[in-house]
Amino acid sequence: MAVKQKTLANSFTIEGKGLHTGVDVTMNFLPAPENHGFKFKRVDLENQPIIDADVNLVIDTSRGTLLEKDGARIGTIEHTLAALIGMDLDNVLIEVNNEEAPIIDGSSIHFVNAIEKAGVLEQEAERDYFVVKEKIEIKDEKSGSVITALPDNDYRLNITISFKSKVLNNQYATLDSIKDFKTEIANCRTFVFLHELEFLLNHNLVKGGDLDNAIVIIDKDISQEELNRLADLFHHEHVEVKPQGILNNLELHHDNECARHKLLDVIGDLALCGKHIKGRIIASKPGHGPNTLFARELKKAITKAEVSVPDYNPNKEPLLDINKIKKLLPHRYPFLLVDKIISKTDMQIVGVKNVTLNEPFFKGHFPGEPVMPGVLLVEAMAQTGGILVLSQLTGKFSTYFIRIDNVRFRKKVVPGDTLIFKLILVSPIRRGIALMKGVTFVGDKVVAEGEFMAQVVKKSETN
Repeated sequence: MAVKQKTLANSFTIEGKGLHTGVDVTMNFLPAPENHGFKFKRVDLENQPIIDADVNLVIDTSRGTLLEKDGARIGTIEHTLAALIGMDLDNVLIEVNNEEAPIIDGSSIHFVNAIEKAGVLEQEAERDYFVVKEKIEIKDEKSGSVITALPDNDYRLNITISFKSKVLNNQYATLDSIKDFKTEIANCRTFVFLHELEFLLNHNLVKGGDLDNAIVIIDKDISQEELNRLADLFHHEHVEVKPQGILNNLELHHDNECARHKLLDVIGDLALCGKHIKGRIIASKPGHGPNTLFARELKKAITKAEVSVPDYNPNKEPLLDINKIKKLLPHRYPFLLVDKIISKTDMQIVGVKNVTLNEPFFKGHFPGEPVMPGVLLVEAMAQTGGILVLSQLTGKFSTYFIRIDNVRFRKKVVPGDTLIFKLILVSPIRRGIALMKGVTFVGDKVVAEGEFMAQVVKKSETN
């Protein structure tokens, strides 16, 4: 059963301080249209630039994940994105008035609770998952991190962390289904070793840090006098060390809360690949650097899958046969160039044509060397895209292609070839304009591709 995209039913606001900048930040979370994705809008800057939640915009991961587009930045966005994915959202516009998301308590729980209160609205368009079909893996030599994706029918994660510390050595966390994010992961806070705090403060970082928005771990001998001095630096009341090496200013939600927070970070960073995931993620020693490196690999795999040959079983009954196609398209012999449709969603369609020597164009193209004209390959893709558009409309409409871009022919098409057309809507149909990308395959080889813009026009009563 197809899963529909989701957005917020109502807007909401989150306020707080940025962890590293210390600035006051207001984030307004707004409903967004289908296929919008997650975007940040810097309302404090001239022209209010929009920054997509896109791994290709990552410029720094040293202390959180930082995005930049055309000079506009937004940082520490991993907890926000984890909440959006964990609460099953697809389309949200986030207006923010500074360059860093608020840290709140160092977890995602405040975002999750606000989303739950605002409500989630199901939209009409289908969600397009990235389905992991084969092993994907990266190894980061610098950090020793290894992250792997394996096929699975849900989004599941297994995380192992390891530090040279008596207090926090090895920890393991697992999430058996992304549906359990709210109860198992959302309230798990970030953590830091106490000896790092003064270093960070001296390097103009953690200006918004507080001993209440992180689990502070002490794994080396430290005097109460030194503890008091560090507490004063953060304008915090004096604290003591617990027997397990955790400051006594908070109670752990879980024995493995640190590992669970790393799992939260992985979800947030992998959201930058641009799609919900169906697969099992296994990460050893993850961090923002390796996470975003892996998100890039996922995005490459997504791009590759978009141009991969669709599964075609000729024994399976088509979704639309030639008679059903004729009810949608006005084309007839000798210009109807799609034999059947084998699959269709709101955003994608796959059609098939069997090429034989009986095609009338082979008589002149070319005698003694029959080759299907490239212009007819373009027309066949256009007709397949037209079926995708017209099948979603009620009433009598026609599609007229008004622009064709980036057309490439990779290989000759000859009698005996079976053409498979894959057309994808690049964006939702708006104001009667449809923009599509098309690819034609013979076997597992791409023979033609291009981008198409079509205008949808309602037929007059006399037509």
